[in-house]
Amino acid sequence: MSAISTTRSAPFLTIYAATVFAFIYLPIIVLVAYSFNRDGVGGFPPRHFTLHWYQQLFGDGAIWDAVLNSLIVAAASVALALTLGLLAALALDRASFPGKALFRRLVLLPLILPGIITGLSLLMFVVFVGAPLSLLTVFFGHGTALISVATTELFAGLQKLDRKQEEASLDLGATPWQTFWRVTFPTLKLSLIAAGLLIFTLSMDEIAVTFFLIGRDNTLPMEIWGRLRQGMTPEINAISTLIFAVSVALISIWYRLRARTLRDT
Repeated sequence: MSAISTTRSAPFLTIYAATVFAFIYLPIIVLVAYSFNRDGVGGFPPRHFTLHWYQQLFGDGAIWDAVLNSLIVAAASVALALTLGLLAALALDRASFPGKALFRRLVLLPLILPGIITGLSLLMFVVFVGAPLSLLTVFFGHGTALISVATTELFAGLQKLDRKQEEASLDLGATPWQTFWRVTFPTLKLSLIAAGLLIFTLSMDEIAVTFFLIGRDNTLPMEIWGRLRQGMTPEINAISTLIFAVSVALISIWYRLRARTLRDT
């Protein structure tokens, strides 16, 4: 009753919320609609809906080469970020060492820094070591920048872990290594999957760090950005719609896994 009365007494908040959501999502709705528009990006409202632009998209080899590059970089970045993030999370949760508070802040620093600063810093490091720009440097850039995401997710999972299971395993004669693989790691499975999905999505969408580290090969965001310099085309709307759909699906899976983890604790 109080919630209803509050809503009725404050209609401005409802209008404000609706305006904010419209500002965020209306451009996406327009983009999706124009990806099915036969007349391209001209004319409003869209009419004469067609799948022609998707057919043209699926025959575009350059786009799908960029998609493959992005998938390779994202999958490798997930492996790197999860491995180093798990080690960092274990150190923060289980170890005591001088400078631990500073270490925790430094691990989380990439979450705060703008992508352009991270990308420029990584570029300077690559130039310093004399490595050529390629998908390999993009992979290291993404993996390094996203370690903080993995550390945050896995540290939260370790904080909720019931240590009694590990203590029981050790009391029954298991080694610390066996306890980790048979008790700790399986318990963190949902946190690992959730972190991996989030890292994969962020890597697929990353453009700031990629811009500074890319060589001759393009990732999908860079391919789209390069084509947009020549003008907006319905084919770009089509691939953007597919990216949006995949990103929403992955984020939804991540959210459900996170909610399940919180519910089970």
